[in-house]
Amino acid sequence: MTDPTPHRPAFEVCLFTEPQQGASYDDQLAHASAAERFGFDGWFRSDHYLRMGGGDPLPGPTDAWTTLAGLARETSRIRLGTLVSSVTYRVPAILAIQVAQVDRMSGGRAELGLGTGWFAEEHRAYGIPFPERRFGLLEEQLAVVTGLWATPEGSMFDFAGEHYVLEGSPALPKPAQERVPVIVGGGGPKRTPAIAARYATEFNIGFRGEDEIAEKFEGVRRACEAIDRDPATLKLSVALPTVVATDDATYLRRLAAIEADPDTFAEVNVAGTPAAAIEKIERLRALGADRVYLQTVDQLDLEHVELLATEVLPHLGGRA
Repeated sequence: MTDPTPHRPAFEVCLFTEPQQGASYDDQLAHASAAERFGFDGWFRSDHYLRMGGGDPLPGPTDAWTTLAGLARETSRIRLGTLVSSVTYRVPAILAIQVAQVDRMSGGRAELGLGTGWFAEEHRAYGIPFPERRFGLLEEQLAVVTGLWATPEGSMFDFAGEHYVLEGSPALPKPAQERVPVIVGGGGPKRTPAIAARYATEFNIGFRGEDEIAEKFEGVRRACEAIDRDPATLKLSVALPTVVATDDATYLRRLAAIEADPDTFAEVNVAGTPAAAIEKIERLRALGADRVYLQTVDQLDLEHVELLATEVLPHLGGRA
């Protein structure tokens, strides 16, 4: 008898971190190397240039794609990408070149998360234009980036949009992967799911409760059906801040290190004991998540990475 349910890919668990909060390249290398050594599927970073909240701003920001280029040569297995780059930071054709180059440097392990951007203060601090309306930029950037990659070698790519015009582009270089995974996410009720259904290989929702996650997953499935795309071809993922420990003192110390409120942190996030973390992640998988990003902001705490790897990962169903 044939199984009528569509095949689901192996469930993936990635680390996701925020280097603008105070991490050098060496810190990120150690964190990504630990992720690879301990069996995580990928290492993803934010794309920001300004620390959020108070605290020491040192050592200062690192550029996401410069960092990922370095990690591409210093790791061998894990997926590497942004969650997510902002359309305000880069011209789309240059972004396509950067990602294609990192993909080549990594042997085909790069993934591009792209969004509209939101942190106005960061743009003011570094003189980056921050237009009020940015969904048009996002849609055109996705069209340009994916169009450049999909253009056959020897052919030219042209694009005429409201925001970007390309004429006679050789559409080079090409990534190592036949199709670089493209992640689009957000909580918008209509335009975000429509853009994800049209351009993305993965839809991501972060920092939300389980009821809202289920609602957003259903919304993007409907958006796929509206353009006759099989919803099963779109990977679904969730990103959540994560603090796990085996004793109360360590748990509170880890919360304090990222300035998290111990009274509210566990309401939505992956929090508490390893058993509680496993239960939370399994609920996300039951909602339809194919991948979970555990946001571990304190990159100096490599014992936290090891704990997640040894006490949580082996107990998750659906892992390859």
